[in-house]
Amino acid sequence: MCCMGRCVRKCIEGIFGLVISAGIVVLIYWAIFQPRQIRATVASAALSNLTVASSAVSYTLAVNLTLYNPSTRVNIYYDTVDARLRFGDAVLAAAATAASPAEFYQRRKATDVVRVEFDGRGVAVDGGVAGEMEKEVKAATVRLEVDVDLRVRYVFRIFKLRQKPRIRCSLSVPVKAEGGGGAAVGGVLGSGDRCSVKY
Repeated sequence: MCCMGRCVRKCIEGIFGLVISAGIVVLIYWAIFQPRQIRATVASAALSNLTVASSAVSYTLAVNLTLYNPSTRVNIYYDTVDARLRFGDAVLAAAATAASPAEFYQRRKATDVVRVEFDGRGVAVDGGVAGEMEKEVKAATVRLEVDVDLRVRYVFRIFKLRQKPRIRCSLSVPVKAEGGGGAAVGGVLGSGDRCSVKY
């Protein structure tokens, strides 16, 4: 009976030691992989050929985003870069026509620039959205929002952690009439505010 009690006690001590060891491993793993938010900023944006009709909008927009990996230990693989363009609640482009680079590797404490391009021709919008955009064109500043969904892998030696951060960037592009005597307007934003990043 005494032998059996010792055996049970040793078994419980072994399980307890295993749980503590597993907890320490998880704690170390979390300390390494605790997601350090990517920092994103609009480096520049160029809007051209913007025309607004009663129920449609046409435009070309190219946005350069600066992405910074603040981690001192972890490198990041960007597997996908998906971007959408909005004006208020209206979606002007459900997907970017191009993202360059579409996937890339970023070392720790490194900065990379990603270019997303939107080419909207005759994008259908309701009258309220068109009217609001016409007001902004007349006021010489058009406010747009770029939403970027990323799929990334944080990598530290053999360990990998997958995340899906979402970046939201607000653009206030100063516009003026473009040459050629048409109704199109365009403008360049030299640099923008820091974007919000959510995981």
